[in-house]
Amino acid sequence: MGLIMNPPGRHRAKSPALDSKIPRRRFLAAAAGALALPTLIPGRALGLQDAPPPSRRIALGVVGCGNQGTLDTKAFLALKDCRVVAASDVDKHHLEAFTNLVNKHYQNQDCKPYHDYRELMARTDIDAVLVAVPDHWHELVEVEAAGQKKDIYGEKPLARTIAEQQAIVKAVQQNHRIWQTGSWQRSLPNFHKAAEIVRNGLIGEVTRVEVGLPEGNKNSGGEARSMTPSDPPPELDYDTWIGPSKMMPYIQGRVHRNWRWNYNTGGGQLMDWIGHHCDIAHWGCDFDNSGPSEIEGHGEFPPKDAVWNTCTKYRIELRYPRNITMIIAGGHPDIRSGVKWIGTSGWVWVDRGGFEASNEDWRDFKTLPEELRKVKLYESTNHQQNFLDCIKSRKPTITPVETAHHSAIPGHLGLISMLVGRKLKWDVQTEQIADDAEASQLLTRSFRPPWKLG
Repeated sequence: MGLIMNPPGRHRAKSPALDSKIPRRRFLAAAAGALALPTLIPGRALGLQDAPPPSRRIALGVVGCGNQGTLDTKAFLALKDCRVVAASDVDKHHLEAFTNLVNKHYQNQDCKPYHDYRELMARTDIDAVLVAVPDHWHELVEVEAAGQKKDIYGEKPLARTIAEQQAIVKAVQQNHRIWQTGSWQRSLPNFHKAAEIVRNGLIGEVTRVEVGLPEGNKNSGGEARSMTPSDPPPELDYDTWIGPSKMMPYIQGRVHRNWRWNYNTGGGQLMDWIGHHCDIAHWGCDFDNSGPSEIEGHGEFPPKDAVWNTCTKYRIELRYPRNITMIIAGGHPDIRSGVKWIGTSGWVWVDRGGFEASNEDWRDFKTLPEELRKVKLYESTNHQQNFLDCIKSRKPTITPVETAHHSAIPGHLGLISMLVGRKLKWDVQTEQIADDAEASQLLTRSFRPPWKLG
């Protein structure tokens, strides 16, 4: 992850001057407007074809150079209309490996490393940032990015708590930023087809939705890690890595990819996956800006003081508008991995690489036939390219910040219900838990000084 060396004193590094007299961001807006007008200027000269000049590519900074940040960046490196120019991380080994990867790709030394991500954000020649830090750092990094007028590609879930998500949404909206969530399943054809079938009423009125997520606390293919306290390695600024979370002894088994298995920094399998399959479930039901009114969750937890203490098995029942019941579960064999919508006239199930339905003809459709598409959902065939295109057009992406917010709320509320041991009532409009002071306290977390929410 890429965080900061110094506590928030709102330090601002001096930004390098641009070579051009026209700021890059103004150029992008002008280029997007030019598309709508008749012109004799070749698109190549504007950088709108396959080979835009380097000075006219979207300049991208990356905060968080670990596993997810590297995977996301490789997807951007394959695109010709952006350039990765800077990176930030508090692990020197991650930062060095990442910048070497980028510079080798471009065959230069232009990708600059930063320990303090605010120095990267202060560069006025950077148009957008990719943020792939652990959950407990999302709010601080992304609110800073929005305030520095950067467009943002942010990983899911949106944040560690609902209050932190609300702060991100507010910052993005107030600063008029383009946001793309790393919920890339919306850019795959099988998920798009399944959601369109549901939205067009081909299974009748939806009555039940089943969302199957992973169970346990583990990374697939992850290597063994020490589970006992030790001194942090010299390459890791551990104090900054912990950041706004409660200070805990360094344990190799709960940093980097394994941060997600402790509630001090992550949210377990439930929150790791809620932004994928619950996101698709909402898409099919037209709940991108809605949510549940009642939530009841049950789960199995390791001891609170365990190195990995996130829920290992869980089942959450939620009541939505139109009397739809949603079940979100991990570790329950009756709820299959993926998303299944059940309606009065049929059903559809979809997962990564899988599609099944009550009507076998639907399985053979690459896309829903045009005569059946009264409702046409947003189409994207490349999640990263969609982000870049929307930076130019200033139109919303396929997974804007509001969508990411609502997709993660059921997971947050389900976890809170499990922790307090009772059903919750949720006011979608005010985004508050009704008549439950104890549960309402869990909508946010205290920040370790000097870090502050927002």
